[in-house]
Amino acid sequence: MSPTPYLELEGVAAHLGERRVFDNLSLRLNLGEHTVVLGPNGAGKSALVKLISREIYPVVQQGSSLRLFGDRTVNLWQLRQRIGLVSSDLERLYNPAVRANDVVLSGCFGSVGIGRSQNPTPAMGQRVTELMHQLGLLELATERFGQLSEGQRRRLLIARALVHKPDVLVLDEPTNALDLKARHQLLELMRQLSRSGTTLLLVTHQIEAVIPEIARCVMLKAGQLMADGPCDQVLTSSNLSALFETPLQLLQANGYRQVLPG
Repeated sequence: MSPTPYLELEGVAAHLGERRVFDNLSLRLNLGEHTVVLGPNGAGKSALVKLISREIYPVVQQGSSLRLFGDRTVNLWQLRQRIGLVSSDLERLYNPAVRANDVVLSGCFGSVGIGRSQNPTPAMGQRVTELMHQLGLLELATERFGQLSEGQRRRLLIARALVHKPDVLVLDEPTNALDLKARHQLLELMRQLSRSGTTLLLVTHQIEAVIPEIARCVMLKAGQLMADGPCDQVLTSSNLSALFETPLQLLQANGYRQVLPG
């Protein structure tokens, strides 16, 4: 059986603010295929995430198209039920005073926090409790978001992203600003999720965040596709040195990778 794509870009041009990020980007990402999009700052990683979440739109031009789950036209509410997103941009939107439980609950409404007009159902509350238990967050339910550690906040946002049991979970730089223990806990959580039937899309500049279950690597550089293929073939010292424009040596152990100065 041929793989089923959830994202199809064909000759896409796009702007992020005033900057033209992509001129002619073509890319296909498939359900069931855990993928990392790797690149330095300014490569276009954030713009790709925003194209997927429909925060930005491609330039309308002949021969260019963007499809999500096979459709050019997307209902945003339906999209939020099929793609969960975790990003530092989302984390910054939350009021530090909001309770942890409400952070997860807000995912049911696709909102940031819970407003007075929103009436959570018992089924929503049960789903939130289930996720917080699964991710080891139940004891934090009444804590304020701003009082939690970076690692705890990141896990809460993952729980929020999972409320609708999405087909795809997009993790945008999930290990940024985490200490060693929190990073290892998050990587283990990512491994568990990868085995649960959720397709992972990891967007990062950190080689160490690429868990063993991720089989495909897409390298972006200056808005261009530099390499795309199996991690074992694409993640090499020479490719990484070219991508980050500095001599690098790739090391591997226990399915993980690290880089040293070349």
